[in-house]
Amino acid sequence: MRLSKTDDARHPASLDRSLVLELVRVTERAAIAAAGWRGKGDEKAADAAAVEAMREELGRVHISGRIVIGEGERDEAPMLFIGETVGAGDGPEVDIAVDPLEGTTLCAKNQPDSICVLAMAERGGLLNAPDVYMQKLAIGAGYAPDTVDIDASARDNIRALAAAKGVPVAEITVCMLDRPRHAPLLEDLRSTGCAIKLISDGDIAGIIHAVNTEETGIDIYLGSGGAPEGVLAAAALRCIGGQMQARLILDTDEKRARARRMGIEDPSRKYSVQELASGDVLFAATGVTDGSLLSGVRLSRNTIKTSTVVMRSWSQTVRWIAADHQR
Repeated sequence: MRLSKTDDARHPASLDRSLVLELVRVTERAAIAAAGWRGKGDEKAADAAAVEAMREELGRVHISGRIVIGEGERDEAPMLFIGETVGAGDGPEVDIAVDPLEGTTLCAKNQPDSICVLAMAERGGLLNAPDVYMQKLAIGAGYAPDTVDIDASARDNIRALAAAKGVPVAEITVCMLDRPRHAPLLEDLRSTGCAIKLISDGDIAGIIHAVNTEETGIDIYLGSGGAPEGVLAAAALRCIGGQMQARLILDTDEKRARARRMGIEDPSRKYSVQELASGDVLFAATGVTDGSLLSGVRLSRNTIKTSTVVMRSWSQTVRWIAADHQR
C-alpha cells in the first residue's frame, strides 16, 4: 500500500509504539474466534465469538480505554458497548472504535472480505457517532480539497474527479455498497459511463481501496453505510492519506435525539476525515475470510495463520503481519 505524506506526521506522538503490536493481538484473537463459525450460517454466533475474544484480549492491553464506537448502547450489548471502560487501566487514556466482525453475513456464508477491525486514538480523537447510516465520499490524496464534494451530485463529482486526473469519465471506477437504497445513485452513475464496483458488505475495506487507486484501480467511494464503519475507515485514512467527507443521516426525531445525547449538536454537519479521527491514531484489521485487503484465517491441525494490517498516523507507517500461532 503506497503511503501519502500528510501533515499528520507532524502531530506529536502521544501513544506508545508498543501499542501497535498490542492491537494486532486483539484483532488476531477476534478473527481466530470468528473463523470457527465461517460458512455455518450463524451470524449471531460468529459475531458473539469475535466480540467476546476481542473484549477479553483488550482487557490485557495497558491502556485506560473507552469505547466510543462499539456494539451498541449498554442495554443492547453485553460487552464492547458505547461508553464501556476497557483495558488494564494502567496506561494512556484512549478512545477506541471497534467492529469485532465487519461482514457478519460474509463470515456466515464464508464469502470474501470479512474482517475484524479496531482503531485507537488519544482521548477525544474519535467521533462518538450513533449507530445510524452515514453518507460517505472518499478519494485518494494529491487532489485539491474542493475537487469533490458530498453536497454535489454523483455525476458532477465523477466529472470533476476525471478532470482532475486528466482522464475521460469512462476511466473512473466507483466503489459502492450493493443496496436497494442506492438505486437512484447507481442510475445517476451509470448515465456518466463510469465503471462501478459493487460490494455486498465491508465498506471499510471499500473506502481504503478507493484511496489506494494505484493498486486497486478504484478511484472514488460513494454512498451510505454505517456511521461506525465510517469512523473506522477515517482512522485508516488518517494513516495512509486520502480525503473523506461524511454526514450522519439523522432522518427521524429519535435519531436526532440519540445524536444529541452523544454530543452531536448539528445534525447536518459535514465531517472531514480529520474531524472523524484526530490526533495520534492507530488502526488494525485482521482477515477472517480471504478478501481483497487481507487473507483469511488458516486453520490446520497444529498451527493457525493470520493476516493483519496495522497502521499509525503519526509515523505514516503500514505494516503487514503474517503470523503463525501454535494451537
